[in-house]
Amino acid sequence: MQRFSSDGVELAFIDLAPTGDAPKHETIVLVHGFGSSHMVNWVNTQWTKTLTHAGYRVVALDNRGHGQSEKLYDPAAYSSVIMAEDVRRLMDHLDIPRAAVMGYSMGARISAHLALAHPQRLKALMLGGLGIHLVEGVGLPLGIADAMEAPSLDVLTDPMQRMFRAFADATKSDLKALAACIRGSRQTLSAAEVGRITVPTLVSVGTRDVVAGSGPELAALISGAEAFDVEGRDHNLAVGDKSHKQAVLAFLARL
Repeated sequence: MQRFSSDGVELAFIDLAPTGDAPKHETIVLVHGFGSSHMVNWVNTQWTKTLTHAGYRVVALDNRGHGQSEKLYDPAAYSSVIMAEDVRRLMDHLDIPRAAVMGYSMGARISAHLALAHPQRLKALMLGGLGIHLVEGVGLPLGIADAMEAPSLDVLTDPMQRMFRAFADATKSDLKALAACIRGSRQTLSAAEVGRITVPTLVSVGTRDVVAGSGPELAALISGAEAFDVEGRDHNLAVGDKSHKQAVLAFLARL
């Protein structure tokens, strides 16, 4: 792991060179979801192996409050706008003027804010695990924060609360930091703002995902955007699905 300072917050990241015999392509920056990390979201699911083998340089960070990055406990520190600037500063730190950016779930929300604020820095935008709830929702339910602060998984009965708390426990996450993150990273984009995203965009959502909202409905708001249904997959399983990887590689090849 490497580290850098994003406006005073220490963030961890990896920077992987292309492997294999594929032609060398540009950089892809990966932004993971809530309660996850670069390792859980991108390495364990074989995304980093898939992309580097296809000839891409892959950069993936641990978002603030997650993984090996600095933990913060003020919800205001987790605004999607601020977290988008973390990604932009990482690109600056590595002298990457322009890259494809792929985010999953909360990472997709962050990536969409980045595309709106700094369109010149993105070659392409891939939004996974987030559909129309980018516009109509405000992120995960606030009850997820309560689940992070519960004394244990055993006292929770709501299925979504249990799912996210079990995930956080399994990844040995800082529960206080995650509670602050849920409360602070709830910024939506309006339909008009989403309509101002100009970079080529792919929206990929599992057909059994009850968290993201409709992928095709979000894609319809972005000029030229494509939607991909990850068949039979829920929010947790869609990310690493083989067909999802194939769809992303095919999308990038068309650029």
